[in-house]
Amino acid sequence: MRKSESKLLRVVELFAGVGGFRVGLEGASDRYRVVWSNQWEPGRKKQEASDIYVARFGAEDHVNRDIATVKAEAIPDHDLLVGGFPCQDYSVAKTLNQSKGIAGKKGVLWWEIRRILEAKRPQYLFLENVDRLLKSPVNQRGRDFAVMLASLADLGYSVEWRVINAADYGMPQRRRRVFFLGVHESTRIAGVLGKANPWEWIASTGLFAEAFPAALGASGVASFRIEGDLAQVTQRFNKGQGATKGPFAEAGIMRGRMVWTTSVEPAFDGPRATLGSVLLPEKEVPASFRISARQLAQWKYLKGSKRETRVSKRTGFAYHYAEGAMVFPDPHDRPSRTIITGEGGSSPSRFKHVVRGTGGLRRLTPIELERLNQFPDDHTMGASDARRAFFMGNALVTGIVRKVGEALAVRHGEAGPVSRAKSTKRRATRKP
Repeated sequence: MRKSESKLLRVVELFAGVGGFRVGLEGASDRYRVVWSNQWEPGRKKQEASDIYVARFGAEDHVNRDIATVKAEAIPDHDLLVGGFPCQDYSVAKTLNQSKGIAGKKGVLWWEIRRILEAKRPQYLFLENVDRLLKSPVNQRGRDFAVMLASLADLGYSVEWRVINAADYGMPQRRRRVFFLGVHESTRIAGVLGKANPWEWIASTGLFAEAFPAALGASGVASFRIEGDLAQVTQRFNKGQGATKGPFAEAGIMRGRMVWTTSVEPAFDGPRATLGSVLLPEKEVPASFRISARQLAQWKYLKGSKRETRVSKRTGFAYHYAEGAMVFPDPHDRPSRTIITGEGGSSPSRFKHVVRGTGGLRRLTPIELERLNQFPDDHTMGASDARRAFFMGNALVTGIVRKVGEALAVRHGEAGPVSRAKSTKRRATRKP
């Protein structure tokens, strides 16, 4: 029997990469239908990620253009907006002083999300970023996330967020990311959230609690209101606070600009995947991934502990440098470390994964990197090995999207929108 159209969730996927959100949602339920997607990598003539997306899902309703050049009216109406919006301006790969947050070249893409939300008012949004977003920027910890929450509240959305380490829930990679899920005031889910005890929603009755069970943490709870228009939030929020601690803990909800936030402890007792569980049979590993005896000394140096004097090439200044040893090779019986964008290529590196097989030490293949993010094998085939590794370093663990997608599909099926009249309301907001 054909599903009622009201039970379907039309999806728009922004900053789509190679389609991680789509893989997760389509694995969660056949209620999700991607009606439009966008992927654009600035500064590159060859748009390989977009090409892979088209190869896997088709060219229909896929746009390979800078999202800032796409008019909102060109984007079809939809129920769910998803995206892993660019994280370079929040990433731990940069020093604190280099991280520009929402004011950086890619951080400003948040305003493109907001522009589309204001024009289209989907029922739900589901976004992902590095967990450092909660403490950005360094001189006003939490300001950027506060601006995002305030702008969503002003558009009629309530939001819950959770920092999730995929390995804490049985997935094969240690990858901590913040996910936030918005529900518009026109939905019955928002109505239920509006009446719920905030701490119970975070711990047991919310969508993240359903998908990823957890207990309230021991570090305490906090509640506060985000005051002022967006310009005032940008200028004044959290000034004069501590250098390392912001107001947002790893879990929380926001409704009507009121915030409740706390730490949580994962509560998972299911099967746990490991790095070893994704490895190919050694006979299927190309020789180019083997580490030669000639390179081994450099690999050991980079992975090992060191305490040495170095000289800045730019200034000539001599300084003392120290770092601890990394486990080398990576153990098979634990989840992997986080995949980074520089995982590809044969040159020795401190951060690339190295495993021991029957043929000796080797790097991970593209298929193994895909499996660590729970993509289908050879999902990124068609690009070079180095670019395939880059795509996986940029991607998310699709199993997290699948679990949240399952919970949202059930709640959506139980409770459709209250009234589309509410969703057409416009509120006066000002971009800083």
